[in-house]
Amino acid sequence: MTTRDFDGFTVNVFLDDDGDWLAHLVELPAVSAFAGSPNEAVKELEVAWEAVKESYRDKGEDIPLAPANKDYSGRFSVRIDKRMHWALAMEAAQAGISLNALVVQKLSTSK
Repeated sequence: MTTRDFDGFTVNVFLDDDGDWLAHLVELPAVSAFAGSPNEAVKELEVAWEAVKESYRDKGEDIPLAPANKDYSGRFSVRIDKRMHWALAMEAAQAGISLNALVVQKLSTSK
């Protein structure tokens, strides 16, 4: 099983509290299936995913696109408290870098 089998969506398989194996698409948790074994649960998930896609097609709606398959611009906008904005702007100025560069630096080191 690969994400390719599910159009790029991530599959999670686990044993639930009732002793059944549950398989679901991580990014679309409502798309799920259960069975007596992990392999059977994944096979049932394939059936469920195909039915979900057919339902979207029948309604004339776009089938959801997995985040892994989307194109990203590298830009996003975040609203933050004015005091935090000021503090980050001051830190960036003191470091001699742009606010964007500072935020990228902080995000890349915050794993």
